[in-house]
Amino acid sequence: MVNLCDRGDLPFTTTGVHRRVRRADVEALRATAARLSRDQRRSLWLAHAVAGHLVTDPETTLARARANLSTMRERHPRGQAAKWLAEWADLLDGPVDDILTTLTSPSPRARELRQNSPFAAVLSEDERRHVRDAFAAHSSTRSTWGAE
Repeated sequence: MVNLCDRGDLPFTTTGVHRRVRRADVEALRATAARLSRDQRRSLWLAHAVAGHLVTDPETTLARARANLSTMRERHPRGQAAKWLAEWADLLDGPVDDILTTLTSPSPRARELRQNSPFAAVLSEDERRHVRDAFAAHSSTRSTWGAE
C-alpha cells in the first residue's frame, strides 16, 4: 500500500505519520487493474519478457534503456510524453526492483509508463514473436475457458 501511495497510484491523506486511503479508491484501483484491454495485456506480457532480461543482465539492459531514453527525450522535450520520460529517468536511476515493479504492474501509472518505454530493442524480434504467439495462445485458451 505504501508503494502504491508513494508512486501516486493510490490517493491518500496523512494523519501524523500514517497514510489514510479511502476504500472507494482502493476498490477503483483494483477494478481498473483487473480490466486491462487485450492490447494492454499483450503489452504486459512483453514487459514481463523485458523484466526477464533486466533480471539476467541488468547492466546491459539498463545501458540500452538509458541510451534510448536520451534519444526519446530529445525528440519529446515537452508535453505528456516528456512527463513520462522524466519518470523513466528517475526510475532508471533508482533501484532495479522499482523498474521491475513498473514493468510488471497492471496499474494505470505503469500502463502509461509502458506506453513510453525506453526498453525498445531489449527483446529481439524472435523473442517478441515468441511472446506474442504465447500470448495469443493463452488468450484464445482463456476465452474458451470463459465460454464454458
